[in-house]
Amino acid sequence: MGIAESIALLRKEIPQHVKIVAVSKTMPQVLVKEAYDAGQRAFGENRVQELTEKQLFLPKDTEWHVIGHLQTNKVKYVVPFVSLIQSVDSLKLLSEINQEACKIGRTIDCLLQMRIAREETKFGLSFAEAKQMLNSDEFKSYQSIKLTGLMGMATFTNETSRIKEEFFQLARYFEEIKTKWFSNDASFRELSMGMSGDYKLALEAGSTMVRIGSLIFGERNYNR
Repeated sequence: MGIAESIALLRKEIPQHVKIVAVSKTMPQVLVKEAYDAGQRAFGENRVQELTEKQLFLPKDTEWHVIGHLQTNKVKYVVPFVSLIQSVDSLKLLSEINQEACKIGRTIDCLLQMRIAREETKFGLSFAEAKQMLNSDEFKSYQSIKLTGLMGMATFTNETSRIKEEFFQLARYFEEIKTKWFSNDASFRELSMGMSGDYKLALEAGSTMVRIGSLIFGERNYNR
């Protein structure tokens, strides 16, 4: 099945209000352009150098998402064009994004990455850390970032019950944070969870944004 057919099939299966982010990391520009030509507009990357190269190749209406761990010293390279930084996992990173965005007069949409998986290798904030951040005077002073929701990755496992539990936990985090800090902010609405192998479980838990790679592009070559 080709890329266009794969995207068309996903759009039939995924509710219209849920945004599909095509995970294009490690994929050559020609395949990303093929997805663009099939109507896909949102793409997710986790390597800054690769992201900056691809954004020069694709049309300007492409929506670029940072979905991997972002180092503070790389923030300045993506702030001029990125649509959404999904992987904010520290106040230090959020501060750097705010600072760099302020320099060029942009406001950057961000998601807080929450740690819901039972894997030490996963990045993300605990719920306690997220609440501490939102209560801080430093966070309240930021003028050039906008939090629009949460992101999380479930444990890499075949245990469906565990994955569902983690997605519903993230949904509860979202509801509590929305109620306490963003009840009057309509832009805080995104719950980014679910990938090629578990997006259907994420949709059950209320995901508004799914990050799909292999179901669109096929298995990726990590040696690329």
